[in-house]
Amino acid sequence: MSSFKKPYLKLFITGVLATTLTATAFAAIPKTLKLDYAYYAPTSLIVKDQKLLEKALPNTEIKWVFSQGSNRSLEYLNSNSSDFASTAGLAAVLSRANGSPIKTVYIQSQPEWTALVVAKDSPLKSLKDLKGKKIAATKGTDPFLFTLQALDSVGLTKRDVQLVHLQHPDGKTALERGQVDAWAGLDPLMAAAQIQSGARLLYRNVNFNSYGVLSVKEDFAKQSPEAIEVVIKAYEQARKWAIANPDKTAELLARESKLPLAVAKLQLSRTNFEQNIPSVKQSQALKRAGNILVEEDLVRKGTNVNQVVDQLFDPRFAQKVVK
Repeated sequence: MSSFKKPYLKLFITGVLATTLTATAFAAIPKTLKLDYAYYAPTSLIVKDQKLLEKALPNTEIKWVFSQGSNRSLEYLNSNSSDFASTAGLAAVLSRANGSPIKTVYIQSQPEWTALVVAKDSPLKSLKDLKGKKIAATKGTDPFLFTLQALDSVGLTKRDVQLVHLQHPDGKTALERGQVDAWAGLDPLMAAAQIQSGARLLYRNVNFNSYGVLSVKEDFAKQSPEAIEVVIKAYEQARKWAIANPDKTAELLARESKLPLAVAKLQLSRTNFEQNIPSVKQSQALKRAGNILVEEDLVRKGTNVNQVVDQLFDPRFAQKVVK
């Protein structure tokens, strides 16, 4: 080959490689991204309301689906109705332990979003008083798992009470109608019950509340790592905005949930937005709480919950993005 042609050949090859690499990078961002949003996950409301992803990915269609609880969120994720799921950390552990190939990539918050709630005039005064009583709870969610941990702390199990499996709004209604003795509440519905009907928190324990997390499926993490990074950037922006603008965050939550501003403010007053990267702190907390999954036969026999948590947490994306 003549020396005249060699430079042009090098330029051609360089151009082809550059085009291929660019195409590969863009191919990693799907044409459509599906996320859930939830009243118990205020940062998801901010990302949606401010169109942070639409601005970051103008060539990608962003679709949102509403989640009433972690169980619904994980159903959407596992059925491919969403690519990102906003759930409680322990609910994600339970899902992974029972065969769902998911990865937790981001910590949204550390909330005290659940407690055991009784009616204003309830005669119940302590956890031990719940023996033989009806408790409304949404199976597979943090309030449900909170209930099991609370009962365990006083030597009771799910067999010592009557668990009534209802979605969170229905559990609140059942409590207000006197159809159950207690309800495993979830904010903002729990805050609404406190303010609107005088409901009382029979038992609260922030250490039995698990973190609010963002999870994806394993195959999505392999195929679309760039998309995960973009989404985490948006959630980071929302998290920082929530910290800097508590009143506006409360107004947004109130508007979206159609609940009074006082309810939104009460919920946010017990939500810590300082967490973001999945770390040893959260994994250790989930490992401690995960023992209840084994004790109450919620996972397959022989399941190593510590190993499940280690397999669940994938901090690579957040570590790369979070400043």
